[in-house]
Amino acid sequence: MAVYKRRVTAKRFTRVNYGPEHYERIAENCLENSINHLNTAYSQKLAGAEGAVEFRDQGVYTFDNHGKRYLDCLGGFGIFNVGHRHPRVIEAVKAQLDQVCLHSQELLNPWAAHLAQQLASLAPGDLQYMFFCNSGTEAVEGALKLARLATGKSEIISTKNAYHGVSMGALSATGRDVFRKPFEPLLNGFKHVPFGDIKALEEAITKDTAAVILEPIQGEGGINVPPVGYLRKVRNLTKKKGVLLILDEVQTGLGRTGRMFACEHEGVVPDIMCLAKALGGGVMPIGCFMATKKIWKVLEPNPSIHNSTFGGNPLACAAASATLEVLVDEHLPARSAVMGNYFMRKLDELKEKYPQYIMDVRGRGLLIGLEFQAKDIREAVQAELFHRGVLVAGTMNSNRTIRIEPPLIITESQINFMVDTLEGILAEKAEADSKSKKRRKKK
Repeated sequence: MAVYKRRVTAKRFTRVNYGPEHYERIAENCLENSINHLNTAYSQKLAGAEGAVEFRDQGVYTFDNHGKRYLDCLGGFGIFNVGHRHPRVIEAVKAQLDQVCLHSQELLNPWAAHLAQQLASLAPGDLQYMFFCNSGTEAVEGALKLARLATGKSEIISTKNAYHGVSMGALSATGRDVFRKPFEPLLNGFKHVPFGDIKALEEAITKDTAAVILEPIQGEGGINVPPVGYLRKVRNLTKKKGVLLILDEVQTGLGRTGRMFACEHEGVVPDIMCLAKALGGGVMPIGCFMATKKIWKVLEPNPSIHNSTFGGNPLACAAASATLEVLVDEHLPARSAVMGNYFMRKLDELKEKYPQYIMDVRGRGLLIGLEFQAKDIREAVQAELFHRGVLVAGTMNSNRTIRIEPPLIITESQINFMVDTLEGILAEKAEADSKSKKRRKKK
């Protein structure tokens, strides 16, 4: 009788000595471990090809394990509004580590209560009550549930090219088939209308509509700014129809667009608002959804009908509290408006100089979209910026567009460096294209 033996590959559990050199040691194996245990796609990333591992961050800069410095004009997709490792945020978290890290769930959590009071004091209008979670997706998920619970209706209207997250509820609100199709059927009752089209929105509302969910400026959609007055019209329409308005300010909130919240540009107060990304100061993950007292009353009979194990933990709330103080004390929303105007003016000059490459410059504050004439141009420019020490990224729903979301503490000289680097790349491309054209003519 034959005996078959299964070949077993020995596994090795690697320990790390958490001393001064521990990060260097794990950085050495980062690419291999990422490919083997996270996703093989890491081999295709720019950083993977370069073997560049994030090693140290400070202010507006990121440093890799080879000592190369990058000007961070990506900002972690909107995480680092107060910059990397802001001293006040770091200090708040370190101090809390010596007190309570994760709460017991049974006793009251003072940091969650304090942060809620601070946010309520800054939030527009009568937004007063909030629930803390860990991410923007979770914030959207909770907001959708609250809207359905408060209205007793199930229909949600979102917009095409919107991005609200990747959980089943948030994904149902996301308006791009490339994300949705692989996971269908998604939740019932979701409609998508063109962003910025108030007539289409009005036609989509029915007696079963619970809420409209919008980003004040579409982020992953390509940094799409709606027509002036659109948000105000949406607010008036939803009030008239008795429909709730959910604003997803996960990316636009906390100073990014030149006001503390993007809805303030048009004096709009939503019924429910979602925050995350920058709320943790680039140090801790935290998100939240907030609403008015009238809406929140629906949760009073059963407060735990929506809950989170780690949401609102003391470390994350301490980081968020310090972040709000930094935003206020350092006037970062106003700074974002000034620096954003300067940045866009410089980029508009490049657009005028290189219209064959740059199609559009749009945005508000330091949420800027740079759209190229073609996807391959965007990819080539993005790669070359990386090689020359500037971090940017494309937008998920608009493959010709680069997002520019630096920390709000960026200076004019740093903006000039980015623009000069970009101009150098475009000038070289123009020269190469010109030579190529001449060679083709000779043939």
